[in-house]
Amino acid sequence: MQNEKTSSIDRRQLLRNLGGGMGMLGAAQLLASDQAGRFGTHFPAKAKRVIHLFMNGGPYQGDLFDPKPALEKYAGTRPPGADLLTERPTGGLLPSPFRFRRCGESGVPVSELLPQLSRHIDEICVLRSLHADNPNHGPALLQMNNGTITPTRPSMGAWFLYGLGSENTNLPGYVVLCPGRPVRFSILWNSAFLPSQYQGTYINHSKIEPDNMLPHLRNTRWDRATQREQLDLLQQLNAQQTAARRDRSMLDARIESMETAFRMQFEGSEAFDLDRETQQTRTAYGKGHFANGCLLARRLVERGVRFVQVYYGNGQPWDTHSGHDDTVPKLCRNIDQPIAALIADLKARGMLEDTLIVWGGEFGRTPTSENGNGRDHNHHGFSMWMAGGGVKGGMTYGETDDFGFRAMVDKMHVHDLHATILHLLGLDHERLTYRHAGRDFRLTDVHGRVVGEIIA
Repeated sequence: MQNEKTSSIDRRQLLRNLGGGMGMLGAAQLLASDQAGRFGTHFPAKAKRVIHLFMNGGPYQGDLFDPKPALEKYAGTRPPGADLLTERPTGGLLPSPFRFRRCGESGVPVSELLPQLSRHIDEICVLRSLHADNPNHGPALLQMNNGTITPTRPSMGAWFLYGLGSENTNLPGYVVLCPGRPVRFSILWNSAFLPSQYQGTYINHSKIEPDNMLPHLRNTRWDRATQREQLDLLQQLNAQQTAARRDRSMLDARIESMETAFRMQFEGSEAFDLDRETQQTRTAYGKGHFANGCLLARRLVERGVRFVQVYYGNGQPWDTHSGHDDTVPKLCRNIDQPIAALIADLKARGMLEDTLIVWGGEFGRTPTSENGNGRDHNHHGFSMWMAGGGVKGGMTYGETDDFGFRAMVDKMHVHDLHATILHLLGLDHERLTYRHAGRDFRLTDVHGRVVGEIIA
């Protein structure tokens, strides 16, 4: 596939020929249609949208979804399998103090730290054998979000929009919710060499009033009709500029962003207004930034947003190099109720079957100790999970070694994760390409395998 198709060229030509008046009123719709996804699905999709719950900092898999009783037996020792290179030197094996029980009809083990989420384990596929390429936050965040440790590649959300577009032209197709700034910040949702209209829209939801989340959204000077007239005139001038340019992607993106901003004045405020939810729903999700993020994510995907990322918090809250056992229960309390409510809410609305939920961090943590009571980064083997969107629930996939240090059985690289997500969205990761700098690029680069064993 190429980055410019004949249909795109024809539409651009039509935009050039539009003289103004009533003709320009349709220009925005034509442009929006052109940017609604370059290719559509390659085959029938199981998922229409994705919610990515990102535990920035990296949660320890042995506390939550991958119990390792051998850690108790060999606590304090450092067997040969613990000699893997991580970011920092670590000590002996450190057992998790948290207990597991088999949950649901499937009997998948879940930690006592997640009592509400455990009730939905039959909807969840636990991926126990993830592995990545780098133990440092920056490169690992880039690989999980952008498919490579190189900071010049489009994010996976940008690839989703490039292939499929959004279902609602009145809202951004890709929204990133974070009550602060994750490490590496906006490069994690950038569009790089893809047209810039596919980049993510960052929303700091530390304050949940729509006017705070979306500053300068409302125009208090001019009414809607006046704004529409001004924007139509501006778009006529822009259309004249595009006629004289060979590479118009940046200008086209600005044109579309102005149209989206105009429409968001009237739909954006409603979509981001949690006060429109019932008290019963607000209570079900609970309180806190992450709870609000989960509820906002449901409201956004319900309105046609293609991809929503919910970062747990500012910085890297799951980065527990010290005081691990004291910190993790607090973190889990903040995610347990909201995620359980999100799954139940989507299911009740008939949306879970075509909404893919992805949970995890940029890597895991070591089964060995750091500073006596902490855990270092571990990219050799860690857990994530997916639910809904065509994924088999009530199962685990892959295994780590006896101590939970390295993925050993049915290993699943981050490239495989991305290939599988794209497949669930109806996109072939080998065919979704963009030509740049003389070669075809894709999210999975030259790697990636669709893990068909977890697809329903």
